[in-house]
Amino acid sequence: MTKTHDLLQQLRVEPGSSPRLDRREPGIRLGAPSKQEGLTRLQELVERLSVLHNRLSAEATRALLLVLQGMDASGKDGTIRHVLTGVNPQGCRIVSFREPTTTELAHDYLWRVHGLCPAHGEIVIFNRSHYEDVVAARVRGLVGDHVWRRRYEHIRAFERLLVDEGTTVLKVFLHVSRAEQRKRLQERLDNPEKRWKFRVGDLDDRRRWDDFATAYEDAIRETSTEWAPWYVVPADHNWVRNLAVGEILVDALERLDPQLPKPDPGLDRVEVP
Repeated sequence: MTKTHDLLQQLRVEPGSSPRLDRREPGIRLGAPSKQEGLTRLQELVERLSVLHNRLSAEATRALLLVLQGMDASGKDGTIRHVLTGVNPQGCRIVSFREPTTTELAHDYLWRVHGLCPAHGEIVIFNRSHYEDVVAARVRGLVGDHVWRRRYEHIRAFERLLVDEGTTVLKVFLHVSRAEQRKRLQERLDNPEKRWKFRVGDLDDRRRWDDFATAYEDAIRETSTEWAPWYVVPADHNWVRNLAVGEILVDALERLDPQLPKPDPGLDRVEVP
C-alpha cells in the first residue's frame, strides 16, 4: 500500500476541481501488493479505529460524520459492515435515508438530515444522504433546475456549520464500474438470500447511468471543500474499497487526536476491595 498521505491525495477531490470520474479507474488496487496484505492492513485499521473511537466517545467534545454515496450496488452496506466491525455500537449510528415522509416533506430538505447528525462523541455514517437531493431528485425530475442548483450553496453552508461546531465531515463516493454493477445486481437476482435487496427501480436507475454520473460529477465538484472534502474510492474490488475507507477514517481520527479525560486524582493508589 502506498503511504497514507499519498493515498489520500490520490483519492481526494480538491476544492473547485472536477472529480473526472471518467478518468478514475474503479478497478485499481491503489498500490496494495496483494489482497492478503490489504486484508491484513485493514484489520490493523479496524483495531486502530476501535481505539480512536473509544477516545472520541470518552472525550465527548467532537464528532465525526461519514457520508457514503455511490451508484446502486457500489457497496455502501458492505463498507459499513467490514470497516466499522470493531466500533462500539453505543457511540456509532448508521442512518439510511429513504423516501421522505409526509412530515419531512412539509419541511425544508435539510430538516430531517440535521436532526440525525452526530452528537459529541459519536461517529455517524450516512448510507445515502442529503446528496440525494441534488442527484436523485435532479435525475428523476423531482425538482426543477433552479432548485437543485441553489442547493449546492445550502449544502456547503450546512456542512460548514457542522464543522464549525465540532463535527469532522468526510464524504466518500464509492466509484463502481457499470460492468461491475451489472454483475452485482444480477447476483442479487440469482441469490434468494439477496433478492430482497433488489428493486425494479434499480433497473430504471441503471438505464440513467450517464445522467447519474453527470449529477455526481457536478455535486462533487460543487461541494468538495477544505472543511468537508470528497474522496473518490475505487469500488470494483470490495477489499480495496474497504481498505481505502478505513485509511480515510483512521487518518481523520488520528488528526483529531481525541484525548481520554484525566482520571480522578489518586486512583493509581486505589485498590478494589
